[in-house]
Amino acid sequence: MTRRRFIADSWTPTTATLTGDQAIHLARVLRAEPGQIYDIVANGFLHRAEITRVTEHQVDFILHEELSSDAALPLHLLLAVFKFDHMEWAIEKATELGISRITPILARRTEKHLTQAAHKRADRWRRIALEASKQSRRTTIPEIPDPLTLKPALEQENSPTRILLSETEQQTTLTSALTDSVRHAGHEPVALNAQITLAIAIGPEGGWTPEEISLFTQHQWQPVTLGPRILRAETAAIAAIAIASTHLA
Repeated sequence: MTRRRFIADSWTPTTATLTGDQAIHLARVLRAEPGQIYDIVANGFLHRAEITRVTEHQVDFILHEELSSDAALPLHLLLAVFKFDHMEWAIEKATELGISRITPILARRTEKHLTQAAHKRADRWRRIALEASKQSRRTTIPEIPDPLTLKPALEQENSPTRILLSETEQQTTLTSALTDSVRHAGHEPVALNAQITLAIAIGPEGGWTPEEISLFTQHQWQPVTLGPRILRAETAAIAAIAIASTHLA
């Protein structure tokens, strides 16, 4: 039977603590008791852990042996803010697929009311990522910073491979761009080295403006296509991550 897994809210080298909703779930729903064993993620590492104390709002563990676990996919998704219910779905599924970081982008064509409300939504997006990480049994939670406008986001990006999904690009596919990136790095084309970091940018409904496309060009982003069909942003995000994951294995 698979043990339940939780992500510690705080930890030391030998102990871990759950608080808030996770502790309440353990104490009230699972009726946890000292001596029970769970899998606990602490500081990005997975441990078998034993409960030492249970209160209504806090559960303490002693950490035992470290367990083997999968590393996060070395992929950074720059996702232009779009309708919040669709955005939340994209964040949940991107987390389940294992990516390392999601940066919400306030694009020129992001609807005004979404731009105004985006900063207040950031904490909710992080909670969604936390829950999706637990559900998919990840040992890491993707980092989700506060929303940024495009210019500072591109200035901060230092991934060696930078891919822009573009509706105007008709020739270069995501797969071919990733294969070319591997060849230029001196690796076999069947898979990227696990240490190579990849960034993928996906625009809002209506796409990127010409000024934004120019910014991407200035920062050496490679425009690619996912094919002839026009995809919703959340569909494009999941398709791109799935394709990229086959090259990042």
